[in-house]
Amino acid sequence: MAVGSKDLTAEKLDQLDNERLFEELKKAKEELFNLRFQSATGQLESHGRLRAVKKDIARIYTILRERELGIRAEAVPAVVDAKDEKKASKKAEAAESAEEDAK
Repeated sequence: MAVGSKDLTAEKLDQLDNERLFEELKKAKEELFNLRFQSATGQLESHGRLRAVKKDIARIYTILRERELGIRAEAVPAVVDAKDEKKASKKAEAAESAEEDAK
């Protein structure tokens, strides 16, 4: 997931577990450090990127704190489509029937 992009929406972050959120937080803080360093040396091309990364960090902290307080539920598993579920059940049935035939 790219830091400071549309990939880090609250909905997508909500699907991640706390461990993965801490990884994303670490990446965002490293990128913020690098951007600040580039800004200090006059090499920063996109100043808007600083703002986006700061907002991503705040968004991650907010989700972690809401989970800590019980306001937001822990990581929500991805929604499985009904078609995918039917395919998986058909594959399982076929595997069971193949096992029974082998006996």
